Amino acid sequence: MRRLVHSLIMSGIIGHTLYAELALREVVRQKHRWAGVMQAHRASFHAGAYIGSDIQVMPEAVCVDTGKEVGFGTVPLERSPITGGAVRRFRLDTPDGPLTATRVHERFYGRAHLVFGWTQAEKELRVPWDHLPEYFAAVIADLGDKDERALAYTLGWIVHVVGDSLIKGQQPGIELNLVDGRYTAKNRPVQDLISYHDIGIAELGMDWPRDLTAMASTPVVDIQLHYMRCVEPRGKLASLFPDGWVPAAAPTLRAVLAENRRYVRQHALDEIASMQLANGECSAALREKSGLTLAEMREAARAAKFRGMLNTMTTQITTMFEAVNMRIRA
Repeated sequence: MRRLVHSLIMSGIIGHTLYAELALREVVRQKHRWAGVMQAHRASFHAGAYIGSDIQVMPEAVCVDTGKEVGFGTVPLERSPITGGAVRRFRLDTPDGPLTATRVHERFYGRAHLVFGWTQAEKELRVPWDHLPEYFAAVIADLGDKDERALAYTLGWIVHVVGDSLIKGQQPGIELNLVDGRYTAKNRPVQDLISYHDIGIAELGMDWPRDLTAMASTPVVDIQLHYMRCVEPRGKLASLFPDGWVPAAAPTLRAVLAENRRYVRQHALDEIASMQLANGECSAALREKSGLTLAEMREAARAAKFRGMLNTMTTQITTMFEAVNMRIRA
């Protein structure tokens, strides 16, 4: 039986990988000091741009009929996409007991996104946009200059924090009215399909199966626990941002990060499958979700100046890189 787990789920893996790739090519063009590190450790850079922030990359449920994991963390799933039958919530075994993806999201999402995503109880830990350069620079200063793979991963995480804040309207800086808004359930298939085919493959020459497989094969890096403040406070980051450190959460976060890497392998395959075209058309599921054919999606993206929006986002990301660089050099 064909696996259709993610046919209606747009998780962000395509968009965030594309944001990272566009930023990489721009810093290479600019001959930025970090261009060589990003190129040498491109897979880790891509990984930081996705699972460096999205700690909910895990199954949402398990199909009761087959026992297979289905769905994507925190996206509600009432029936199995494999059989149409019942599902039960997926729970990750951790040192703090079994946790659903929703519980993982509540505990760690804000810590990885900084600008938004905090629970009400931790909202005071939110990092304002104008404090991000100091936060990022402190993390890189604490990392030092010996672990280039971890630096590439950290730079990818910066791409995610900036890109997610912009595309989700948490920070002004981009304009997009695509189909029915900026970032909606209806326009997500449009964003992903255009990003995958027209920009990623046709324009940039990306090999998505190779790139996502390489990204999924990268290891956990300790700096992620540091920038999420889930270790003992240390270094410049603790000096500038002394609140919110929870070292007791480290073992559970390590379990979550290991799960992210386990599940992202299958998730990447599912997303690639959902992007495939047949006779020049996208799947019926994506047409139903967007209400558009592929040709209509392309016209909608052109009318919304989607590619121009991505250029603006790339500029915002590389501007943040330079702001961080200036603070490190100061």
